[in-house]
Amino acid sequence: MLLEMAESELMHKNFYTVCRAGFADDVVFIRQTDDRPDIYYSDLHAQSGRIANHLTELGLTKGDRVMVQVEKSPQNLFWYFACLRAGLIYLPLNTAYLEHEIEYFVSDAEPSLVLCDPQKQPLIDNFASCPVHTLDDQGCYSKELPTQTDFKDIECADDDIAAILYTSGTTGKPKGAMITHANLLANSRSLSDAWQWQKEDVMLHALPVFHVHGLFVATHLPVINGSTIILLSKFKPDEVIRYLPESTVYMGVPTNYVRLLANPGFNQQACKNMRLFTSGSAPLLVQTFDEFQNRTSHTIVERYGMTETGMNTSNPIDGERKPGAVGKPLAGVEVRILDDDDNPVTDASPGNLQVRGKNVFKGYWRLPEKTAEEFTEDGFFRTGDIASLDQDGYIAIMGRDKDLIISGGLNIYPKEIEAVIDKIPGVLESAVIGLPHPDFGEAVTAIVVAEENRKDLTESSIISQLKSQIAGFKVAKQVHFVNELPRNTMGKVQKNILREKLNPQ
Repeated sequence: MLLEMAESELMHKNFYTVCRAGFADDVVFIRQTDDRPDIYYSDLHAQSGRIANHLTELGLTKGDRVMVQVEKSPQNLFWYFACLRAGLIYLPLNTAYLEHEIEYFVSDAEPSLVLCDPQKQPLIDNFASCPVHTLDDQGCYSKELPTQTDFKDIECADDDIAAILYTSGTTGKPKGAMITHANLLANSRSLSDAWQWQKEDVMLHALPVFHVHGLFVATHLPVINGSTIILLSKFKPDEVIRYLPESTVYMGVPTNYVRLLANPGFNQQACKNMRLFTSGSAPLLVQTFDEFQNRTSHTIVERYGMTETGMNTSNPIDGERKPGAVGKPLAGVEVRILDDDDNPVTDASPGNLQVRGKNVFKGYWRLPEKTAEEFTEDGFFRTGDIASLDQDGYIAIMGRDKDLIISGGLNIYPKEIEAVIDKIPGVLESAVIGLPHPDFGEAVTAIVVAEENRKDLTESSIISQLKSQIAGFKVAKQVHFVNELPRNTMGKVQKNILREKLNPQ
């Protein structure tokens, strides 16, 4: 019934309010994987109400930012939905971010409250001008919450911001993508329809909840349909295999599927009750697609999305799921592929992918000029991806027109890593690229030009220094030394030449 309601009714409400209409209090929201009791949707409503009251008592008002860097837990989700209910802007951070990275986000977003793990509080207190509270993975909060569970959800318009997620480009600093309540609703509805979601579905959730895939897709679809989630703290192959027989839906990144296939316990019997496996956040290798199908008799549904747009395309539930393709546009999403002169690409040749729809974000936080650059005059968003369209209307992502690296489903921009390497004594300059990797999709690879006779500069020494200064997922897995970097006539490093040299086809 929810998905049949008129769009005009839905698009002017708080996203949580819409979700609330779709779930029943006596249904399990989160099935615990330890000895603790299950959490019901009545608990979600009560606990998010308590937190929303607490945030209001602290003086936060609609539009204020709440920055969150905590480990995944049910309480983490209570805080997320509480922020939505209170009209606050939820701003999740990757738990791997280190001090100077967090300092930048705090400075740029100017949150009214930071919620972090207890061990991070002394660090963040050094540069945050707002209160810093803590929440551990057992749900222990550093302050006392009010007992009042009733809370009247704040009414939100279509373009009111629900969340800001920082996304990386190839130059400059991370940008905050402003995601609205209407964006969340549009994507949840189109995916529910496309993937034929059923209330009886049980979502096996092993993704992080600080990015689109884990927070907006794997969490929203169960909640807006009132379904149960089996919430794993992180991806562990043995644990996923243990709970697959109790689940019907699993969403993962290609790295997850590679590691599941490496486990002898992952077989057809473990997947006998599964209805749907989806893959996204990075390209899925055809060999992984085929091996998965042979091992389990299930066919992975690959889809395509990004931080700024949520999901854009998907292979079908009913119909052919093509390996190497990300399917067709979702309902309500317009897609076009243009050449460099902005003419439509009429054959299967690669071109610049652009999208338009209610799923597309509002813009970049406090960057109006950058926002304007990324949208065409007729409202299409320039994704930065190179894509092709086959004769059946299926889209394939060929790569990016920039140098963004996607490793293990996480976005990494080279400029930041290069800046750290270039400061190492003895390094003249560096270039960072992504090279194909069977597990991570792409592996961060550094190419370094060093001063003569600097024998102390080695692959291990550079990797060691990177580990001490940036999040682990950004650290180079390989370091190559060269005499000079290839450049064009304008002096720009030609990274395509480096890729071809280090990864000859």
